Amino acid sequence: MRILSREDLTTLIENRGDPAISIYMPTQRAGDTEQNLIRFKNSLAEAERQLDDYGYRPADTRSFLKPLAELLNDSPFWNHQADGLAVFLSPEVFRHYRVPHSLEELVVVGLRFHIKPLMPLFAEDGIFYVLALSQKKARLLQCTRYYAWDVTPEDIPSGMAETLQYDDPEKQLQFRTTGPTGDAMFHGHGLGKDDSKDSILRYFQEIDRVLGEVLRAEHSPLVLAAVDYLHPIYREANKCNRLLDDGIQGNPDDLSEQELQEKAWAIVQPHFESGRTSMMEQYHEAASKGLATGDTKQAVLAAYDGRVSALFVPAGVQQWGRFDPEGRKLHLYEEAKPGLEDLLDLAAVHTLTKGGTVYAVEPEQVPGETSIAAILRY
Repeated sequence: MRILSREDLTTLIENRGDPAISIYMPTQRAGDTEQNLIRFKNSLAEAERQLDDYGYRPADTRSFLKPLAELLNDSPFWNHQADGLAVFLSPEVFRHYRVPHSLEELVVVGLRFHIKPLMPLFAEDGIFYVLALSQKKARLLQCTRYYAWDVTPEDIPSGMAETLQYDDPEKQLQFRTTGPTGDAMFHGHGLGKDDSKDSILRYFQEIDRVLGEVLRAEHSPLVLAAVDYLHPIYREANKCNRLLDDGIQGNPDDLSEQELQEKAWAIVQPHFESGRTSMMEQYHEAASKGLATGDTKQAVLAAYDGRVSALFVPAGVQQWGRFDPEGRKLHLYEEAKPGLEDLLDLAAVHTLTKGGTVYAVEPEQVPGETSIAAILRY
């Protein structure tokens, strides 16, 4: 299962296809795949209608949409869905992602991909990870508040024995299972406590190396689940500054993905809430100093200039308009029309690509009771 990374997001943002089609829809994880297909067929019909509005000939439209139409016959694809599906198609890019939270149905055809519905994945309070670690195996879970799925890299060590099997033969260890946790303990000629810790540490360092490749661009918190004596050893091996101080105690091999998610959520929820509350307080403080705005036009211009350090946008809400960067003018429209784009999405893109943080929240949670809220650097 591929993790939607910031590199993927950058690819989508930098694409300047003509046209660029973005499709979002909720999906059923299992069982009712027919409903998924119906939704996707409806999305294809909407994409075709919008292309017709842009003046594309029917034959050109069918040819361009062929990769999407072929997905309809891909049974394995529809049998392995998550809670949401995001699909992107342009002359240069064709990508689709299973998303761990439900998405509202939306089809946008424009000169660039529409990415705001993905913002919860990259906000400070969107996604978290759980590393379930024992001497027998390691699992990596990607989680939201309600769900979890296994995103364990294929090349992660399957256990301590595999990691250490190529060590110096004189230092090879024999395993035996002991204790209620079922973790492997080591014995051999002259093996002491320090030797055992060193062996576990080497195993954890190899796990951390693989995770570093997968999570290097992630900013989401990581929660460790392991028996108590393994926590300090993994922390010694870990190089990820997103690992939280608190972790899940006990043998994670005995816990399901959902049980691990629930235990981890109890740890990350205060972390998330304090971070977002702090940022909202910063918005009101900045507004009192003239360093914040709830005006859409001002926020878009500030984001384009790289002056937005944090942005709140309402999930599922669009503000259609046209932005002229050279003339520095914006025109707002009530409905979507060919040539228009979601200005809230545009502000989010420029904020994110210029080092700011974006929070996609419920409309009523936007500070200042406006449709957008931006904290300005200057």
